[in-house]
Amino acid sequence: MHDPDSRLIVALDYSTRAEAEKLVERLGDSGTFYKIGYQLFYGGDGYALGKDLIAAGKKVFFDLKLLDIDNTVAKGVEAFAATGAAMLTIHAYPQAMKAAVAAAEGSDLCLLGVTVLTSMDDDDLEEAGYDRDVQSLVAYRAHQAKEAGMGGVVCSAHEAALARQFVGEKMAVVTPGIRPKGSASNDQKRIVTPADALSQGASHLVIGRPITQAESPVQAAGAIFAEMRMGAA
Repeated sequence: MHDPDSRLIVALDYSTRAEAEKLVERLGDSGTFYKIGYQLFYGGDGYALGKDLIAAGKKVFFDLKLLDIDNTVAKGVEAFAATGAAMLTIHAYPQAMKAAVAAAEGSDLCLLGVTVLTSMDDDDLEEAGYDRDVQSLVAYRAHQAKEAGMGGVVCSAHEAALARQFVGEKMAVVTPGIRPKGSASNDQKRIVTPADALSQGASHLVIGRPITQAESPVQAAGAIFAEMRMGAA
């Protein structure tokens, strides 16, 4: 947890396996931990790629935000646990989390409860029918994740310190929406730099476009590692 190089998760936000594999090859030893989300999983053979990356010694985070009836969630978690994946996201609903934790028992899979998406702000939550603001909902779901026995939570780095208060020091706090200094915010409304995220209590940072769209992904990753070391100091 104290080595910044092991705390960077590169988001393979591609539509094809070939594109993802090209980036993995270009990064080489600079990339040890990869996230596979909807785009690659459903459109680019992401499940098989994930298993191959694991077999090659990489860590894989399947970001699929499972939410369904208990049995369906459990069966999905069992399938991912069998791959040797490092992380898997579950929407932070108590029943879903409890089913997931029971299904992952005995494996090394770290289950992450998704609190509030980094693309959402207070107005978005109100429009969706919630009677809580972002911070209140993150705190509530972080507490529920710990009570359910989850391995960690996903939240904006703006709420990392808040989440850390509720989950303690041992659980993971994974933060997407991270942008190195000088990067465009794109569609993220609540973004933070790598150093600030770690100083606020994040354990892992998910970074996509600043690396995947860089002219030199290795150089971009190196600059991010340097920023991370500042936050971890």
